[in-house]
Amino acid sequence: MCWLFGGAAMAAATDPFPQLADAYLVQIGERVLWSRHADKRLPPASLTKVMTALLVLEDYKPAHSVTISKSAAQATGSRIRLKAGDQLSVEALLAATLIASANDACAALAEFNAGSVEAFVRKMNERALALGLANTHFSNPCGFDGPGHYSSANDLVRITRAALAHPEFAELVARPGGEISTTDGKRRFQFRNKNALIGTYAPAIGVKTGYTAKAGTCLIALAQKQDARVLLVMLNAKRRWWDAIGIIENAFDEAVVHAAQ
Repeated sequence: MCWLFGGAAMAAATDPFPQLADAYLVQIGERVLWSRHADKRLPPASLTKVMTALLVLEDYKPAHSVTISKSAAQATGSRIRLKAGDQLSVEALLAATLIASANDACAALAEFNAGSVEAFVRKMNERALALGLANTHFSNPCGFDGPGHYSSANDLVRITRAALAHPEFAELVARPGGEISTTDGKRRFQFRNKNALIGTYAPAIGVKTGYTAKAGTCLIALAQKQDARVLLVMLNAKRRWWDAIGIIENAFDEAVVHAAQ
């Protein structure tokens, strides 16, 4: 099957999709197929949460109980309506952060991991430096627009690959939905994956979506068909879901041609 611009004929082109996003990068395995402005600094919206998850998983205490602070409970945007004083496990909060993109759960994880949101942001930027990310800087753990909060398609691929090395991350981002509860079982939270590809596009197995007014619609998508695995990052995408499927299908077509050579 050929989508959009003709599949294998695009192999030599570095930017066959110039109108689809402000920046994008497509890899199959670890080979870059196509890209546009892959090092451009842009707001990453909730794709930020991949770095937050990476830091949590590098010091993972899944069963530890976290008490939700007033500040975390007042997080705006996408949230699951946690209340100050609720107690949930780190594992439950991580599921809500990655699947529901819940800012209240994300803020609670940051506070638990580093003692404060500000201290956690310092850890994020230290980790970005350790990964050699030249075009990434964070000012918050959840992806809100703000001065000094930016990343690039290329850097986001590297963060994502580091996160995918943790089986817990790969398992969570592939779930179509989730259900968690407070540790006492008195409050339960159900949510669907914000990544509309999960459960509707069979090859999709992750990773994360994002949206803010400044960033536009953003996506990190992971898909697998037989032995071919495609990783796609789109920043300020125009038609996120349909175009992502088209790009991924073209990448799968290219994989078949490459394997036959």
